[in-house]
Amino acid sequence: MATLCRPAIAVPENIITREETLELARTLHADHPQLDLALRLIGNTGVQKRHLLQPIEDTLKHPGFTARNDMYESEAKRRVPDVVRRALAHAELTPREIDMIVYVSCTGFMMPSLTAWMINTMGFRSETRQLPIAQLGCAAGGAAINRAHDFCSAYPEANVLIVACEFCSLLYQPTDLGVGNLLSNGLFGDALASAVVRGRGGSGVRLERNGSHLVPDTEAWISYGVRDTGFHFILDKRVPGTMAMLAPAMREMAEPHDWDVSGLDFYIVHAGGPRILDDLCHYLDLEEETFRYSRATLTERGNIASAVIFDALERLWQDGGAGHAARGVIAGFGPGITAEIALGTWVDQGQVNGSGRARGRAGDKAGSKARDKAGRNGGEKRTAAV
Repeated sequence: MATLCRPAIAVPENIITREETLELARTLHADHPQLDLALRLIGNTGVQKRHLLQPIEDTLKHPGFTARNDMYESEAKRRVPDVVRRALAHAELTPREIDMIVYVSCTGFMMPSLTAWMINTMGFRSETRQLPIAQLGCAAGGAAINRAHDFCSAYPEANVLIVACEFCSLLYQPTDLGVGNLLSNGLFGDALASAVVRGRGGSGVRLERNGSHLVPDTEAWISYGVRDTGFHFILDKRVPGTMAMLAPAMREMAEPHDWDVSGLDFYIVHAGGPRILDDLCHYLDLEEETFRYSRATLTERGNIASAVIFDALERLWQDGGAGHAARGVIAGFGPGITAEIALGTWVDQGQVNGSGRARGRAGDKAGSKARDKAGRNGGEKRTAAV
């Protein structure tokens, strides 16, 4: 059964803090009629710092779409190899053992995809399948995991490499002055991530089931306007309320698998903003601490699009893992409005091989709280693998 191994994460060297973001907004948009609202919304994101590809003085310039896309390509080629090599090392595999590369990004465009360059320069076999995913935005990280799971289900001995490359700062548009755009300017950050899904072996999240859900008639809520100056991000004010529709979809996907999504041991979800996480707590009857890894990503790196769930998953690893046989969910949310959801069981090959490693802290904390809550609600919920 396919296992999602430990991710590798990288962020650019340039940092902008919350205070610097707010001061920039005051300086650049002093006459904006809704400046106070924009400042309040940026302050409420919970983002304390973000990493940017360029220093802020260069980020604010717009040299044209061609120059920006050229930078996207050159920086992707410069930075992707490191995260790929680290992800392969985590999975104990070499490039020649990879059967498919899934590359996800919504912040630049290349054809052929970066996957072709990787195969030509990094030692992957010429027969390696390529699956670029460009138009699922922040949900693409979840989609990449799910398509890798599908591939390994069809080819049980296969291994899939996932790469997420998001340079959100290259989408800054100085002429977009709507409140939603000003909010986005203080929310999104840059990051890269990579992870391997192994068809056989490996420690991590053993993928059990996956599914997608699209909320009808919400296509215009998150979108790009593609213009002469590049990609213009469009965000509808109704987006923060979408968990009212997506939380039930998460529950419905888990139920046929005999899992209760309110009684799992770990939760790795897209941190689009604090309202998303707060609403998930409400609709799934969970404690705020349940999404501590996603909240930490949002606080320290902002919304890093498709890389969020890998960054949050790496934080779970740093916290000792979820414990052998712990159950969890991974979910990415993005344009459509789309949810890509995976259910999985934590597997520790050391435990399988008899090393006797103790149950991880994350699984202990989340699982015990879920069981306590289930007991208060009148019934013990299942939180361990059968």
